[in-house]
Amino acid sequence: MIDFIFPLVLLFVFAVSALVVTLFAANVYQQTVEDSSRSSTARTSLAYVTGKIHGGDTGGNIEITDFDGCRSIRITDTISGEKYETYIYFYKGEIKELFVKSPKGFTAESGTGILKVKDFSIEQKRDNLLLLTCTDDSNRTASSAVAIRSRAYPER
Repeated sequence: MIDFIFPLVLLFVFAVSALVVTLFAANVYQQTVEDSSRSSTARTSLAYVTGKIHGGDTGGNIEITDFDGCRSIRITDTISGEKYETYIYFYKGEIKELFVKSPKGFTAESGTGILKVKDFSIEQKRDNLLLLTCTDDSNRTASSAVAIRSRAYPER
């Protein structure tokens, strides 16, 4: 009788242990995925804005300005001999981008939504240094300092 019960109990203990470990691992995985998706929104938005700044950073054509009452980054570019402006700003819970030849006639609502966030701020620390801060819907905040190289080393 013991030859039958002992392996059966051992199998039961093994099955319960495997189930507990699997449930624990699934819970850890779920928490990791949730944390990753929550914190990535703020970092993704900062990476996008930083990339736009670095991409347009030539000849001192990046500046902080107000666009329709929103603090914005203005990137000026010349395409086929014509001047265009890109505005990046925070409006009604979204980081928005507007690419126009002239901002006249456009409002902050006209821009294309990039990411929904709770807050986004732009602060000029020095002539060539910007501090970007973003808070996502989970109240996680990320910051990025961006150097504007064309101001530090003007073209000659």
